[in-house]
Amino acid sequence: MGGYGGYVWGSYIVTALLIAAEIIWVIQRRKVLLKRLARMSRLTKG
Repeated sequence: MGGYGGYVWGSYIVTALLIAAEIIWVIQRRKVLLKRLARMSRLTKG
C-alpha cells in the first residue's frame, strides 16, 4: 500500500467500530422505544 497501510487499515478499523457502535445504539434505542410504547398502551387502555 505504498507505506500507507497503517492509515488505510486504521481507517477500516475505525469505520468498523463506528458501524458496530451505531448498530448497538439502534438496538438499545429500539428497546427503550418499545418499553415506552408498551407503557403508553397500558395507560391508554386502563
